[in-house]
Amino acid sequence: MKAILRSILIASAVLAVAACGKQEEAPKKAEAPQVLTAPTDGNEQNWKLYLAGVVKQNMEGIRNSPFMYYLPPSTVEGFEDQYLRQLDNVSDTIARTVLPGNMLAFGSPESARMGDLIVEAFKNADAGSFKGVKVLYIGKAEDEARVREAVEPSGADFIFVEAK
Repeated sequence: MKAILRSILIASAVLAVAACGKQEEAPKKAEAPQVLTAPTDGNEQNWKLYLAGVVKQNMEGIRNSPFMYYLPPSTVEGFEDQYLRQLDNVSDTIARTVLPGNMLAFGSPESARMGDLIVEAFKNADAGSFKGVKVLYIGKAEDEARVREAVEPSGADFIFVEAK
């Protein structure tokens, strides 16, 4: 019995000495997120890339691909039709609810219209039905409060990023 105990103590001492010889890795510095600037050139592709970049910076805790919603500039032919189709799409998604660990992301050069869309669509959300879901809205500061007010009863984690 003493031999077994002595073997355990020797093995423990050897492991302790071996561990002392290892150098600890320096903790990696967290990089500050890149500051993204909203495109002002009216190019839809640039706006979509901007939206994707902001979404990527806010993915912490998200386990699935985000639902990303975009409206083009109001100068695009057929804008109202695109708005109505997107409103139907978002309203259907919200009516079905979204599982925790997901994100709904909204962005457009038309901040007020995107805000209108979110406010209208979230009228269908049951109170508390979006707990654990992030709702990201990229828009102008003057649109934030009314959109936040429409989303918060759903229980979603509302994130606002000002499009500058």
